[in-house]
Parts: sequence; C-alpha cells; structure tokens
Amino acid sequence: MELVECKGYRIRVDLYYDGERNLWVQPLGDGRFRFGFDPLGVEVNGTLAQLIIEDSPRRVVRGEPIGSVEAEKFVGPFESPLSGRVTAVNAAVASNLGGVYEDCYATWLVELAEVDEAEPSHLIQPANAVAEFAIRVERFKKAGVLAW
Repeated sequence: MELVECKGYRIRVDLYYDGERNLWVQPLGDGRFRFGFDPLGVEVNGTLAQLIIEDSPRRVVRGEPIGSVEAEKFVGPFESPLSGRVTAVNAAVASNLGGVYEDCYATWLVELAEVDEAEPSHLIQPANAVAEFAIRVERFKKAGVLAW
C-alpha cells in the first residue's frame, strides 16, 4: 500500500476512485470490490452523525442510493460507485464512526460481488489518482467547500 502526499492529503495509488461520490474503490478479485470514503469524502462531509447502509444481500446499480449519510456538512443518499450485489457491510463503522477519520482507507463500508469487469472503467484509474485528486481539491477550494 503506497501513500502519496497530495495537497495535504494522503492518497493510496493502488486504488480506484469515484470522484463524483468521493469514494475509494478496491478490487478484491473474482468480481468483488470494497469501497469507503476517500480523504475528500471525509473532509467535505464533515463530522459524521449517522451512516445507515442497507445490508441485505441485493443487487444495486451504480449511482443508486444504498443508504444515507447524516453529517455536519451533508445530509443525503449514500450512493454505490459500482453495480453489483451487496455481500457485506462493515457493521463496526456504525458503532465507531471515528474510524473513518482515523484511517479512511482501513475503514471500508461496503463490499460488492458480481461486478462486471467493465464497471470500474468509469472510475479514476490508480495511475491517475494523484493528478485527479489534485484537480478535485482545487475544484472544492474554488467552490468554497474547503477552507484552506
């Protein structure tokens, strides 16, 4: 796991990213993926008050809400970055939301299976992660979402 510093954030360069939803996405093999908030997702949401993720095994479609987020700066749907079947939800996060702030990469939220191999093609690829992250940081700064 290689971390690179980018605009004051630590970025894992071995992961995919969903820049629209501020999530990291990790391939696990055999059409399985895990995902969680990336450093910008943690920052732009603010302090999490509640994160509810429906954990029943079911099919989801990319962009479809699979739960909800209630945070200091955002209240709304928690959307899936990929289409697939929900196979696991990290129940430990619900009882310890602070884990997201301690290490967002160690705190996965959802695991999907049966993800089509073409699905990750819309995500930010690992080779472009740092450059795309820098662009996203600047975009958030211009929008006034980031204070510094």
